[in-house]
Amino acid sequence: MRLDLFLKITRLIKRRPLAKEAAEAGCITRNGQPAKAGDDIKAGDRLVVDLANRHVEVEVLAEPPKQLRKDDVDSYIRLLNAYNPNSENRQ
Repeated sequence: MRLDLFLKITRLIKRRPLAKEAAEAGCITRNGQPAKAGDDIKAGDRLVVDLANRHVEVEVLAEPPKQLRKDDVDSYIRLLNAYNPNSENRQ
């Protein structure tokens, strides 16, 4: 599954064009390497989404279906780290 589609389906980024722009700007890494919107995402990959208003690190557990209920997202990604870089409280 393409990176931009994966980010949209798993709700890490709201819209696919925003995911593409973030990837082109170098804000997304896959396994420590800069990612492109068309990169193939598979189980075991680690993604870091570093945007102006949030920083999210996830591990891909499985490829999700084309449509995914919000309640089922945790079956496909594991949240490793998430925080707001503009805030002093990091979780």
